[in-house]
Amino acid sequence: MIIEFFGPPGSGKTTFAHALAKQLRGKGYNAKVALSYRPSTRAGSFDLGILLFVSRIVSAIFSTARILLSSTGRLDEISNSFSMVRLIPPKKRIWRARIWRYILHLSRCWNAAEQSPEIVIFDQGYVQAIGSLAMFNGSTDLGALEKALSLAPPADLTVRLVVPAAVVESRLRQRVEREPPAERIFEADLNVNMRSIRVFESINDLLTTWGREIISVDNVDRKSTFKSICQVEKQIISALLRTDRPTAEKQREFPNLPTGVPASATPPAQNKDMGSRLAWASIFALLIYIGGAGLTSLAQLAIARLIGPRNYGIYSYVLAWTSVLAYLATLGFNVSLLRFVPAYRANGRLDLVRGVIRFALQRSLIAATLFGMIGAASVLLFSDHKQSGLETSIMLGMVAVPLITAYALGATLVRAFGGVVSALLPERIVRDGLLLVLVALLAKSGLRTVDAPSVTLAVVISSAITVGLVFITARKLEPPGLRQAKPTYASREWWFAVPPLMLITGLDVFVSRAGVLVLGWTNHIREAGIFALALNIAMLVGLSRIAVATMFSPTAADLYARGDRKGLQQLFARATLLSAIGAIVVAIPMMVIAEPFLSFFGEGYAAGAPIARVLILGYVFVALCGPQQNLLTMTGNEWAAATTMIAGAVANIVACAAGVAIYGPIGAAVGVALALSIWSVAMAVYIGKRLKIMPGLVFALLSIRPSAFDAHQWNWFLRASK
Repeated sequence: MIIEFFGPPGSGKTTFAHALAKQLRGKGYNAKVALSYRPSTRAGSFDLGILLFVSRIVSAIFSTARILLSSTGRLDEISNSFSMVRLIPPKKRIWRARIWRYILHLSRCWNAAEQSPEIVIFDQGYVQAIGSLAMFNGSTDLGALEKALSLAPPADLTVRLVVPAAVVESRLRQRVEREPPAERIFEADLNVNMRSIRVFESINDLLTTWGREIISVDNVDRKSTFKSICQVEKQIISALLRTDRPTAEKQREFPNLPTGVPASATPPAQNKDMGSRLAWASIFALLIYIGGAGLTSLAQLAIARLIGPRNYGIYSYVLAWTSVLAYLATLGFNVSLLRFVPAYRANGRLDLVRGVIRFALQRSLIAATLFGMIGAASVLLFSDHKQSGLETSIMLGMVAVPLITAYALGATLVRAFGGVVSALLPERIVRDGLLLVLVALLAKSGLRTVDAPSVTLAVVISSAITVGLVFITARKLEPPGLRQAKPTYASREWWFAVPPLMLITGLDVFVSRAGVLVLGWTNHIREAGIFALALNIAMLVGLSRIAVATMFSPTAADLYARGDRKGLQQLFARATLLSAIGAIVVAIPMMVIAEPFLSFFGEGYAAGAPIARVLILGYVFVALCGPQQNLLTMTGNEWAAATTMIAGAVANIVACAAGVAIYGPIGAAVGVALALSIWSVAMAVYIGKRLKIMPGLVFALLSIRPSAFDAHQWNWFLRASK
């Protein structure tokens, strides 16, 4: 698709074109600006721009010679450029040579753009070049203009930038002041440039008479520019839709497609490299998770050795409750923002993007503060005051609840804005790195005993610093124009998503820490510490699934919003393969080194090796199923995910409690592993029925060896499971 701009010099075509391309790329489209040139600025008070002047001439000579010596399309391109210059010859030879050379390059670039699947934006296309010829000629001959325009191939979309003459004049004067003196040789004076306003009005009238659709947009200030970019963007998406299948057909094929969201499929170029983008982003994310896990292990090693099994059990028990409350307090916005923000951006609704961000932050932080206050009050009223270490640790943990909620939402915003790696660095590297440094300083200084309360205090400090870093990163990555957009609220839609997603996020954390919580409830504090260490080892196996999900979630939301079910199936299969491979690669060595690794944490911790091995098997099975929970939440099936999560949480608690009563900590591990497996199978069945999407490994097997598995067998299995 080719888009060209035209308008007088100083109307901001180049800036507008680059901003539009960036906006389109942010939504997954392959867009670029072709043949763009920005005027040079003076490097210093004594800089005359002579070197730049010479380099421009040399570069122009070589690039033009390369086109003239090439054989492909040479005669047509040369003939086209000569014909236009001959019809409307500029008065000065330097202007004539300059525009002839530009049209020659434009012809070559335009021919390539016609064959490209990308969206190619010309900030100065044929219409602009012909307008420049008329401007430099000094008279507007409508007949010559009409003939020249008839020689120019039409763009798919033509955009006219309309700027008041006073603004144009002011910008041109500022440009001249910034330009090096030598560069001004190539430029026309102010009177000639101002003459172009009438020229482009005449061109606009001619094109309108011919029936060509012209989009006229304002480009006076930031607000009007942002509004105009959104307007042009909608026209581009609409034009892409017209070349695709009818929306009604997509709606029939994908009945859960949300209303109000563009149903266009991602352009072919995006689907083509979707797998490689997912793989590379997942690899980078996994490296950061592994780095973070290494820091976490070092921090846990230092903490466990310094405070002993019982104090470590208190710390783990408090951290489990703190995490559960903090993620419940997100109200599910740490998931729903990944769905709402990409969908609203795809529809050009930055006002809704800003509205949902404000809505999420305000409500979640209020909920987190209330949860923390209720938790602290419960400790003061109902706890055993003889256990001062446990009581103090819980009080400090309640202080950390709003901080953990805040950086969870901040990291989600960074991911929604496209910063997959940037979202993980503060949470996975900075937080645990700071915790390690603070614990080491505390132990080195000897100012106070390193126990559960002091370590919990270090968690509060590291979490507060992480919050600041996460929101600084989010501000840097936010889409252009977001701060200027007036927030619009769709409160009913957002509140509707809160209950299921709140259950999902809270129960997800609860399920993973169910063993620690059950052991803590039953007064097995020391065993809770050992179980927590074993769980930390087992959760290393699940890092691959979590890493894949960081890129999978926003991409899946975008594909679902566009109605691309085939692309969604392929994405899920690739994500499952990456998740499974990563889990197996990590699980095999961890099964071997679990016992010697745990023994490094101090006396008594080696007893957690069997627990770790059982939990590792459970997390391997979950990884083999892929990011199923993310698939459900990103496709509007939050209640289904919440229902399966509730069932999984209940099964987990029952199994853990029964296991603890019969076999102790190892029984809790078996209960967790069984609950995770049953939960994963239930989600796979539901996804097959509701979304008609096969399990990722099954689809991958069919893609490699179609004869290895009959698709009818999968349909039979789904019918039999009803």
